[in-house]
Amino acid sequence: MPDTVVLTAEATPSLPALILRPWCVDDVPALVEAGRDPALRHWTSLAVENEADALRWVRGQERGWAAGDRFGFAVLETQPGADQRQLVGYVVLKDVTPGKPSAEVGYWTAARARGRGVASRALEAVTAWAFGHLGADHLVRLELLHQADNLASCRVAHKSGYDFDRLLPAAPPSFPLDGHLHSRRRGD
Repeated sequence: MPDTVVLTAEATPSLPALILRPWCVDDVPALVEAGRDPALRHWTSLAVENEADALRWVRGQERGWAAGDRFGFAVLETQPGADQRQLVGYVVLKDVTPGKPSAEVGYWTAARARGRGVASRALEAVTAWAFGHLGADHLVRLELLHQADNLASCRVAHKSGYDFDRLLPAAPPSFPLDGHLHSRRRGD
């Protein structure tokens, strides 16, 4: 696996371009800010209270890349003519195992960027990368899971071509509520 993978979602007339790249230490302050959002904390397992937590989380993302089993991307928004990029989300390809035909995707969007297509555009970029670069030998199916009452995630899944597969029963304490399993096959 190459050390640095950078993916993009092109700008549209109404939306700025997105850059997806592996997390780095410079992302810690923005991750702490994103982690303060009550909605994000409700829908995800992100538990970042301070810079030490954020640094541990980023180091965990780095370990996933090094092991080749979890590829977490910081999603950054670019503005035309601006040098700075702003953290607007996260997308991950996880549970990647050589020879295993499926893996899982997940994502979150920072509060300031919700409702602007960030999650679906980032998910599309990672899906194309996963099937195009990792799936040549074995990866044929990606799965997306979310709580059944998370209607926004359900919309992102459908918009990104992930069809509803089945209802998953709650499995407390990690998954206290029923969930939806969506999937997408290579070539869909």
